[in-house]
Amino acid sequence: MELLDENIAILGAGNLGIAIAEGIVEEGLKKADQVYLTRRNLKHVAHLADQGFLTVEDNKLAVESSGYIFLCVQPKQLASLIEQINPVLTEKHVLVSVITGVSIDEIKGLLKVDVPVVRAMPNTAIAIGESMTCIACNDSKELALTIQKVFNSLGQTLVIDEKLMQAATVLGASGIAFFMRYLRAATQGGIQMGFHSDEAQLIAVQTAKGAASLILENGNHPEVEIDKVTTPQGCTIAGLNEMEHQGLSSALIKGLMVSYDKIKNIK
Repeated sequence: MELLDENIAILGAGNLGIAIAEGIVEEGLKKADQVYLTRRNLKHVAHLADQGFLTVEDNKLAVESSGYIFLCVQPKQLASLIEQINPVLTEKHVLVSVITGVSIDEIKGLLKVDVPVVRAMPNTAIAIGESMTCIACNDSKELALTIQKVFNSLGQTLVIDEKLMQAATVLGASGIAFFMRYLRAATQGGIQMGFHSDEAQLIAVQTAKGAASLILENGNHPEVEIDKVTTPQGCTIAGLNEMEHQGLSSALIKGLMVSYDKIKNIK
């Protein structure tokens, strides 16, 4: 089954589901009228209906009309969702789950037919084609590569062992929020130094983008780029040392690990 020959259904069009839909259309993988979005209260996706997306409350209808089914609901809603769509699922469907903390085997255990299941964990930057998406599939490498092609058009991708999916969720998906908090703090510091808030935010955001781009383009370890900025007795090393004295790196690592411990217990 070729992806471009099939409609896509996104079951549970919350923030992430909407981001996936917008990214798929923005990158030209699908037209809006080839993407079904389901939600209990359609007023929350009325603006997407105005853009041509097929918004419906009926999950079964969306599945019957599509080939690739993206599961974007909360973990506690999964069993009920699968119960709804089981009668219309066939072996020709492909399920792509972005549900946090739910394994492929757990999903297959709810199915009445043998449907291929892929796990994918993008982040909300998928809406602008800049996601980091990790993908796991136990059915076939070919299927994993097919789904990877979808997300390749929406940012960077990495096929990983499923056992690393929870860690990928924390580092890549939750990581968006962690970096946003840094940007907020940097903006506040810029304001304190004398910039207007919009000026401080622009400087902080573009600097962060530049720093990330240097690593992506050059493949260097971050410390290599840090060494290019720090000079003996300079202001940069003074600031870095103070941040480390205040626990910058350890706080980040501890935050990641707390999130990781939390996700391992989500059911």
